[in-house]
Amino acid sequence: MDRQLAARMGEVEEMYEETLVQMSDPALVGDQSKYREVTRRHSELKGLVDAFHEYRSAAEDAEDAAELAKTEDDDGVAAELKAMAEERSIAAERLEKRLRVMLVPKDPNDDKDVIVEIRGAVGGDEAAIWAGDLFRMYEKYAEAHGWTIEPMNTSESEAGGFKEMTFAVKGKGAFSRFKFEAGPHRVQRVPKTEAQGRVHTSIATVAVLPEVEDVEIHIPDYDVQVDVFRSTGPGGQSVNTTDSAVRLTHKPTGLVVTCQDEKSQLQNKVKAMRVLRARLYQIEMDRQHAAVAADRKAQVGSGERAEKIRTYNYKDNRVTDHRIGLTIKRLPDILAGDLDDIVDALTLDDEARRLAGG
Repeated sequence: MDRQLAARMGEVEEMYEETLVQMSDPALVGDQSKYREVTRRHSELKGLVDAFHEYRSAAEDAEDAAELAKTEDDDGVAAELKAMAEERSIAAERLEKRLRVMLVPKDPNDDKDVIVEIRGAVGGDEAAIWAGDLFRMYEKYAEAHGWTIEPMNTSESEAGGFKEMTFAVKGKGAFSRFKFEAGPHRVQRVPKTEAQGRVHTSIATVAVLPEVEDVEIHIPDYDVQVDVFRSTGPGGQSVNTTDSAVRLTHKPTGLVVTCQDEKSQLQNKVKAMRVLRARLYQIEMDRQHAAVAADRKAQVGSGERAEKIRTYNYKDNRVTDHRIGLTIKRLPDILAGDLDDIVDALTLDDEARRLAGG
């Protein structure tokens, strides 16, 4: 281990010991917000410290075995010691690489719940049907991970699917997995309505927003215009007979959020505020990080056919993620929510880029 990494791990051990002292302070227990922050920090540092201790043990074992092998007269024992030294040395190298990855700053939003917005873009009715297929894919993916889906706003298409769909995914680590889904998703297939069997290309866009608490994004009442109206279904038909649907307009930014899935006006307003906070938080995060465009279009693009993060080709039974050049020929499995191979590859690529400072 080089001197710089050893010094960094020494600092981590000191910070870890400090959290132990803080957690034993009775005064801290009285401040629940501070206590949660310290215990969260303690948990993060413990993983690093445990890995460092494993590394140190492996490195010391390798060094001791190598030294003993030099002084051992029995050739058989010497060979065993050399093999042990090599084995423990390899383990130490693996643990050192793991430590370097663990030291890369974690995305502070990774443990948050997430709000996902899907919209049919290019392709008319087929794009709306495709948006519905993506929603069902994410619904199954969430279920496989033990997360819960909470529909927030739906605008159904007469031909099936959704013109747009907003839903929350609640569960630890949801954002860390869903964040890679943001962008245009292209499908190439023969629509059910296509009589001549021609392949069509359609696009649905996906926006992924970390859900934030009121304390993180405060929205003054005077900044929001609230309009109420009757919920409608496909084709404008009335869903209920009361003005329960809510439209919020954020005056400073012009952002508009609509929620109509609940029967209660109050429940729709609460959900709409959650989406509005998430969008405003994303805009602020984009502003702070120059690498990301200063508005949500950075995620969804223009919805043109040439833009895509991923292509789902039915004829060839393949899914291609264009960001990392990964192709998987298991389209039905992917659409059934088996996204882990793609998300794992994207996570590794993201970690490698951050480790390299890119």
